[in-house]
Amino acid sequence: MHRLIPLLLATCLLAACRTDHPTPRPRAYLRIDTPQPAYRTLDTASLPFTFDISRYASADLKRSTPRETWLDIVYPQWNAVVFLSHHRIASPADLRGQTDTALRLLESHYQFASGVAEQSYTDAPNHLSATVYHLGGSKVASTCQFWATDSLHHFLRGALYLDRTPDNDSLAPIIHFIQTDIDRLVETLRWRGER
Repeated sequence: MHRLIPLLLATCLLAACRTDHPTPRPRAYLRIDTPQPAYRTLDTASLPFTFDISRYASADLKRSTPRETWLDIVYPQWNAVVFLSHHRIASPADLRGQTDTALRLLESHYQFASGVAEQSYTDAPNHLSATVYHLGGSKVASTCQFWATDSLHHFLRGALYLDRTPDNDSLAPIIHFIQTDIDRLVETLRWRGER
């Protein structure tokens, strides 16, 4: 009987603590699976460059003049776009101006970034030097920006944006997938025209 009383008290206490109210749980996100990367070459006569583009994206030419070209790489399944702008360079001052503009646009995201990883890329045989910036932080609007140039005639700037409220922790698989595509774009970028 001595052993039965503590067991009976423990059972009564546990039964008294039981509630029918649900316990709040932390917010969860859907699992996002991305496909295996696959590429094709974007090579049209209307562009002053060629590069590999993801098979899951489309290219939308916004404007093309002899001095500048505006092109969007659109990922419709994720409401994401990589905005590209190409400018013809006529002098070293033009190159400095384009580089300064690219850095100012990048710096506008620093207040929301928890860190910036900079990666330089040089391909001397193809007259290419580029810098890719990966911005960390859950509230950064543009998590990847880059610029590429041949230092004489071409300057290409790009920036990734997702058309949704920034919550980059939950969007990490998409961001990583597109950043890999941007790295591939830079590695395969080739200039047309003056050399």
